[in-house]
Amino acid sequence: MTQSSIPGYTFGTPHVSASPITDADFALLKQTVLLGDDDLRYLRMAGEVLGDQIEAVLDVWYGFVGANPHLLHYFSGADGQPNPRYLSGVRQRFGQWIRDTCAARYDRAWLDYQHEIGLRHTSAKKNRTDGVTSAAPHIHLRYLIAFIVPITATIKPFLARKGHTAADVEGMHAAWFKAVTLQVTLWSVPYVAPSAF
Repeated sequence: MTQSSIPGYTFGTPHVSASPITDADFALLKQTVLLGDDDLRYLRMAGEVLGDQIEAVLDVWYGFVGANPHLLHYFSGADGQPNPRYLSGVRQRFGQWIRDTCAARYDRAWLDYQHEIGLRHTSAKKNRTDGVTSAAPHIHLRYLIAFIVPITATIKPFLARKGHTAADVEGMHAAWFKAVTLQVTLWSVPYVAPSAF
């Protein structure tokens, strides 16, 4: 599957909203989550390790969401039932998000797309990408933040499946945790007043 064939994937296009985060503030955020050059090397390594495992990772994540009605609610139609088309569209973008997380260049295009992702979790843009009528007009910020844990905890076994040393697995896992935390922090921008962020 090519990036251009993923419904609603608009990274690097004019359809992406500009992030209000300045380069200086972004640099401070990266510093705060301790994201350095070694982490970028480990993220690239993770990208190679995860490349042919993405569907299996998504199976775990979707299984987790499906087993928790309070999370599945956000993927339900107006009738309160899970919307298969919506789940499928999100799944394709979620798979690309794994690739993008590992390959991130942390440039302005990447930063802008994080803002776009954040908006798509709020009432400003949720459901519009897939043209669905959902039971949920937005995803509550509390679950966006809390989801850092399952997304980070469940990735480690996949990172360990290609014979890397324990130190490399730990390095990849730590880099993944930092990258995910950074992204969720950026996704929270549309949820709060600029003066509070």
